[in-house]
Amino acid sequence: MNRHVATSGFDVQRLRSRLSRQPEPTADQRFSGFTPAAVLVPIVIGGAEPTLLLTRRTDHLHDHPGQIAFPGGRVDADDESPEATALREAQEEIGLTPDRIELIGRLPEYYITATGFRVTPVVGLLRRPLQLKLDEFEVAEAFETPLSFLLDPANRSRGSIHHEGVTREFWAMPWQGYNIWGATAGMIISFAEHLLGDEG
Repeated sequence: MNRHVATSGFDVQRLRSRLSRQPEPTADQRFSGFTPAAVLVPIVIGGAEPTLLLTRRTDHLHDHPGQIAFPGGRVDADDESPEATALREAQEEIGLTPDRIELIGRLPEYYITATGFRVTPVVGLLRRPLQLKLDEFEVAEAFETPLSFLLDPANRSRGSIHHEGVTREFWAMPWQGYNIWGATAGMIISFAEHLLGDEG
């Protein structure tokens, strides 16, 4: 794996090129009943090194309370695309207006089988300074994690959880007291594969 990107600088054009070659998703009938959703994967540049902007959900939410997440949510009937959903949710949750976000592509759909969501991760570029306004009902806090930490396989571990008779495995990458795991960690690993994978 080519790891130099993680430490020597974020190559926007490389990632944009790789995401543009992403094949159109094919319908998987196993997940046809899942609720469509989209999240924004926000890369922050302009500081000492690139970071990913993450949120911690409030503890009283019905879906994934207290978990570390990307800004996002279920697709509304008026949303024209996953990009529209991701931009709307980012503005509602953390006050990021669409003009502050440069969209550069999509990652493959991610299926959250435990709660029945089919998520499209939309990658966006943010430049400092960030101007955030959190929705206090949904978002307890927003924080940045260095991209170099998240891209390094040494910082990942596998765990499992047994729920309703089913054992599910998940990725985890704890950072400074934040437990980044589950779907968010899985999407970060998908992001890493697209950024650092060998050119084909």
